[in-house]
Amino acid sequence: MRALISVSDKTGIVELAQALHGLGVALISTGGTAKLLADKGLPVTEVAEVTGFPEMLDGRVKTLHPKVHGGLLARRDLPEHVAALKTHGIDTIDLLIVNLYPFEATVAKAGCTLEDAIENIDIGGPAMVRSAAKNWKDVAVLTDAAQYAGVIDELKTSGKLSDKTRFALSVAAFNRISNYDAAISDYLSSITFEEGASVPQRTMFAAQSNGRFVKLQDLRYGENPHQSAAFYRDLYPAPGSLVSGKQLQGKELSYNNIADADAAWECVKSFDAPACVIVKHANPCGVAVGKDPLEAYSKAFQTDPTSAFGGIIALNRTLDGAGALAISKQFVEVLMAPGYTAEALEVFKAKANVRVLQIDLPPGGPTPWDQGLNFMDVKRVGSGLLMQTADNHVLQRADLKVVSKLQPTEQQIEDLLFAWKVAKYVKSNAIVFCKDGMTMGVGAGQMSRLDSARIASIKAGHAKLTLQGTAVASDAFFPFRDGLDVVVDAGATCVIQPGGSMRDQEVIDAADERGVVMVTSGVRHFRH
Repeated sequence: MRALISVSDKTGIVELAQALHGLGVALISTGGTAKLLADKGLPVTEVAEVTGFPEMLDGRVKTLHPKVHGGLLARRDLPEHVAALKTHGIDTIDLLIVNLYPFEATVAKAGCTLEDAIENIDIGGPAMVRSAAKNWKDVAVLTDAAQYAGVIDELKTSGKLSDKTRFALSVAAFNRISNYDAAISDYLSSITFEEGASVPQRTMFAAQSNGRFVKLQDLRYGENPHQSAAFYRDLYPAPGSLVSGKQLQGKELSYNNIADADAAWECVKSFDAPACVIVKHANPCGVAVGKDPLEAYSKAFQTDPTSAFGGIIALNRTLDGAGALAISKQFVEVLMAPGYTAEALEVFKAKANVRVLQIDLPPGGPTPWDQGLNFMDVKRVGSGLLMQTADNHVLQRADLKVVSKLQPTEQQIEDLLFAWKVAKYVKSNAIVFCKDGMTMGVGAGQMSRLDSARIASIKAGHAKLTLQGTAVASDAFFPFRDGLDVVVDAGATCVIQPGGSMRDQEVIDAADERGVVMVTSGVRHFRH
């Protein structure tokens, strides 16, 4: 049995080679890897000795040779293939260990030049991987250090690799090549080529988009039972995102569970204070902050107890026993938090169907990636995609512009900023009433902003909450004064809205007439 090793990332390669040598496998390798293995006392034959041809062109050509690809591609069950190998003096290669030049890591570096990128496009590696993966019935191909231990264990136990293992390795190899080629295409098709420029200029939207996703699980069905569905994650997911979560107990997540859970998690992790978000049908029906998870949950639940029934609950702090006891009194589909005490988990053992997820909060930092946020949003349309930069705008106090004669109090500013943060996660048209760190009424997804305002008021009434003295956020401007009149009639004393309407002055004059504070944000948060 012969193994050919050619790796850029040498993690674990010495240990693998030692294990293979111990099993009687002959080792062939390329330059740098061959030297490393020889320095460790392993008998290794350089590829140049096999091919009879030296590496050339700064290593661009070293394995592109019939004695390599013939040894990988020859079918052992076809006499004519075996005869051809004998005629040309080619020995078979049974195991290929290859990882590729670090193209993705290279282009991710600041100041990467086009020359750096080009020189890190692997040619011989992908060619060998494809040859070996195509001939999986006779050749095993390893493209990831995570595969080494399992392969060695199986060789030690069985003396060979099963068809199932070789096929799985082949699929993994083709997936790696696909992802590698997609990364190259994404990068090169994003470049605006300029003569003489050392560092290429890149466009935000590449000429070709190559989605790369890994299936996490098949789902029982989609939005409705007659639809099939599966759950995928990005090849490189942002830290602290839903796909990184671990399910601790409960039934299998459904398509709708996952969609709603994502909405809740994205909202709750945007708060610095202990917070709770309850989502139903993709809209927050209760959001609050408090001194601890129990208080935050209790306040969020008060907003709309009816809608909270069967809802998705997300917390941004470790849930303790007291909070768990309170939550367990309602029917909850999914519960998410960055951690749980032993007492909290014990509470939910009695409710075995509740899906309990543990998701680490993102590490935080200067970029959306550090904050666990997507850079891009994608929406499927008929035979196409709509792509946009993600709505990661965070409104700062300094961004607020008071346009009314009446100036806001410090408490009103706090309430307005809280309401604005919630409105970002409510389907448009969105009207959100808030006070003292909790939602008091949420109107979502209506064709008319007036109807959203009325629904928010009605929901507050159903929950027996007073809207007197509340702050209101509107995700887009008021096109007429009638929307403002509705929220003021309901009890609002301060309003935040983007501004930008041709009737802005009419709406501002109405605010002054009604004696309420009006603040503009300068940005809107449509969420369709």
